[in-house]
Amino acid sequence: MLFEKSAGAVVFRKNKEIKFLMLYRHAHKHYRETWDFPKGNIEPGETIKKTAVREIEEETGISKIELVENFMEKIHYHYKRDGEFISKDVIFFLAKTTRQKVKVSEEHDGFGWFTFNESMKKLTFPNSKKILEKAYGFLKNNKLIFQKSLAQF
Repeated sequence: MLFEKSAGAVVFRKNKEIKFLMLYRHAHKHYRETWDFPKGNIEPGETIKKTAVREIEEETGISKIELVENFMEKIHYHYKRDGEFISKDVIFFLAKTTRQKVKVSEEHDGFGWFTFNESMKKLTFPNSKKILEKAYGFLKNNKLIFQKSLAQF
């Protein structure tokens, strides 16, 4: 069995309410239709945080983000690719942005900014729903996150 390690983020913005960014992918080849967060494999010599930031930019076009301190969650799952089983860990961060405009990569077919409840209905995978629940709880308990400016970006 092969092992992969990836990193990604729950990307959010807040105007009147918190909205979460999710990426959409049509069903194709060995993939089913999905709604999920930006994520991807760690490249050689790259830190987990750099991977998360790179993947957000590559998959969404958003370069102006800030990883929120003290939030890091891991999920683990198995999947099959080309007849071989893969064991995978994904480390998720929480990423704040003021950007609304998204330009999805060719890996995805669409995107949406959704409230917590809308996101919970859309997300495809139970592990992703657990990550979102933790991220939302973290945000509700840390309101100072919204007072910090992203002006340096």
